[in-house]
Amino acid sequence: MSVTHSPFASISTNVTGEDVDKRNPYVAQWNIALLTIVFVFATFGNCLVLFTLLRRRKHNALMHTFMIHLCLADLVVAFFQVLPQLIWDITDRFHGPDFLCRSVRYIQVVGMFASSYMIVAMTFDRHQAICRPMMTFKKGSARWNIPVCLAWVASAILSLPQIFIFSRTEVLPGVYDCWGHFVKPWGPKAYVTWTTLAVLILPALFITTCQVLIFREIHNSLYLGTERSPGSRRKEKLVSGTNGVPPVSDSGVTKAMSKTVRMTLAIVLIYVVCWTPFFIAQLWNVWNKESVTSNSAIQILMILASLNSCTNPWIYTIFSSSVSKDIQAILCCGCKKRQRKNSLPEDSCFTGSTSFPKESLY
Repeated sequence: MSVTHSPFASISTNVTGEDVDKRNPYVAQWNIALLTIVFVFATFGNCLVLFTLLRRRKHNALMHTFMIHLCLADLVVAFFQVLPQLIWDITDRFHGPDFLCRSVRYIQVVGMFASSYMIVAMTFDRHQAICRPMMTFKKGSARWNIPVCLAWVASAILSLPQIFIFSRTEVLPGVYDCWGHFVKPWGPKAYVTWTTLAVLILPALFITTCQVLIFREIHNSLYLGTERSPGSRRKEKLVSGTNGVPPVSDSGVTKAMSKTVRMTLAIVLIYVVCWTPFFIAQLWNVWNKESVTSNSAIQILMILASLNSCTNPWIYTIFSSSVSKDIQAILCCGCKKRQRKNSLPEDSCFTGSTSFPKESLY
């Protein structure tokens, strides 16, 4: 067995025993500063949006539920991935028992999986609402959101290998750290490749497929007419059949639906941009025998990946008018309480129109 140390989160790097005691103080200071900034912004943004959504949960649409859980997943990343690494960089070693080492490593990957799979769940929900509205309508407002539950369960199960891979290990005589044990030479390759597939590539392929189907449905509705769009015909029949409620729109696709699709696409793109460089570097590190990728470079790329947890709540705020108004009211304590109440019944992003304020699809 050989030992490989991961300086941040979960992915292994090719650090040998000769490099265990090497640490660049200048790079460490920059890492500490950047990690502190990322932690503060991720915690502040996600807590603010989460607090706003929980305050107005009686008025929340379905998409708000996904954003609540995405905020929770990003907070897991902030407190169990960014914060432990920040403490790790300050102390230079992992100071804690074996149980804490395994637990931290496990929860680190749970947050990473959950952030990815919650975006998958959001995209799948948009696909169902736009392309298969009748199925969404029949489900109604279930007590448990199945895609959200599946995202958390899958994240918890797929992260279990962390408990067996990482442990408190003596890296130097009398010096202990939280390291991962892999069987050479295929262990690190299998681990990094599997993590890349499960966290980035497979979710990206699924999301891309859903987005293509969604945009095709929107294109058919807007440019070919509802008579050429099966999803739009089903939605028009569904909505127009409601007592006293006119059809949602002539095209079968509301502005709210289109806006939520753009919001989901923005979240997906930011996720891919933030995480792809890190995974590419990790794959290059384990598959290229002559790789010289340093721990410092891996740490910087991991910090870039963690920025994704800072951006999600603000993307959501930009696309949701009612949530943005509530956040402005919180940040500007002088705003009148009446203004906040007036913003609750409408949400131009997720309810479509005030004439149809309670839309079960969104």
